[in-house]
Amino acid sequence: MRRSLIAILGITLSLAAADISGQEISARSASIRLGGRMHAQYSASSASSAANDFFFRRARLTLDVTVGDFLSARLQPDFASGKTKLQDAYLRLNFTDAFRVSIGQFNRAFDLFKLSSTTDLSVIERDGRVEGVSGCTGVDGACSYSRLTEKLGFAGRDQGLRVDASVGRLSFLGTMTNGTGPNTADDNDSKSYSGRLTFAATSNIDISGQYGVHDYVADGSVNEYAEAWSADVEVGVWRDGLHVLAAVARGDNWKEVDAEGDAVTFLAVQGLASYYVPLGGARFVGIEPLVRVSYADPDNATSADGAVIFTPGVMLYIHGKNKIGFNVDGLSRQTGTTEFSFKMQAFLYF
Repeated sequence: MRRSLIAILGITLSLAAADISGQEISARSASIRLGGRMHAQYSASSASSAANDFFFRRARLTLDVTVGDFLSARLQPDFASGKTKLQDAYLRLNFTDAFRVSIGQFNRAFDLFKLSSTTDLSVIERDGRVEGVSGCTGVDGACSYSRLTEKLGFAGRDQGLRVDASVGRLSFLGTMTNGTGPNTADDNDSKSYSGRLTFAATSNIDISGQYGVHDYVADGSVNEYAEAWSADVEVGVWRDGLHVLAAVARGDNWKEVDAEGDAVTFLAVQGLASYYVPLGGARFVGIEPLVRVSYADPDNATSADGAVIFTPGVMLYIHGKNKIGFNVDGLSRQTGTTEFSFKMQAFLYF
C-alpha cells in the first residue's frame, strides 16, 4: 500500500513540475493523456460494531490512449485497497461520432447513479452505506437503490462488449458481459445483457429507460436468468444551479428465493437533488448543498424488510472537480431501528 501511494505521489509531483495540464504524451504510434483521482475519506458510524476510520476510498491513474481517429482505449488501475485492481480497461472502435463499439471492462448499461462518475456525484457513497449495518435480504449491508442494482449484478463493472450510438435526440447504450463482475473470469457459457435508451427532452432534461438480464449459476450447475428494469430522469447539469437525478428500479432479487424456489422481487426508488452556487473566492469557487432520499424493498412479498436512506450534505469546490464533501447517511429500517454514518471526503482530480 505504501509503495503504491508513494508511486502515485511521485507521478503527481512530476506532472505538477512539468505543467502538462491538457498536454498529450507521444508513445510509439499513439498519444496518451494522463490523469487521475484520489479520494481520502473519514467515516464514523453510530453502529456499535463499526470503527471510525480514515482511509483512501480511491487512488486511480487514468490513461486515455488515442491511435488515430478509429482506435482509442482507456486503462484505469486503482491502488486504494493496497492491491492494484483494474477499473476501466477497454479498447474502443470509433466508427463515427455517433456509433462506437468497445471491448474490455466497463460499467454495464444500467443504473443512472452508477453510470455517473464519482468525480461529478455530490453524494460520497452511491449506496448510502452505514458501516456496521447488515441484513438487507439477499445483498446484506444497508438496503438502498444502488446496493441492490450492483450486488444483484445488474449494474457495476463487468467484462464484455459495449455499443453506444445516437441519432437526433435519442441515444443508446448496450452491453453484453460475462456477468461475474470486474477482473473475474466467466463461470458459465451464458452472458448478461443490458440496454439503456435515453431521450433528450430538452437541452437539460434527459429521460431514460433500461432493461437488464443477469445470468448466474444456481444449485451449483444450473444456468438461470434474472431480469430487472429501470426508468430515470436527469434535470440540469453538473455544477450549474439545480441538478436532479431520480430513478425507480424493479426486478428479480435472485439471491433470495420464495417457498417455490423462485427469485423474490425487489423495488427501489431514489432521488438526489443538489444546487451549485458559485462563490468566486480565492480558496473556494463554489458550494453545493444536496439531499438524497432512497427507498429499497428487497422482497415485496415480505413485510418490514425495507429501508429509507436520507442523506443531507454539502460540497465545497476548490477548483474544477477538486472539492471537499460532507454527508450524513441516515438509515431508517422498517424494523424500527435507525443508524447514522457521517462521512467527510477530499476529492483530488487531475
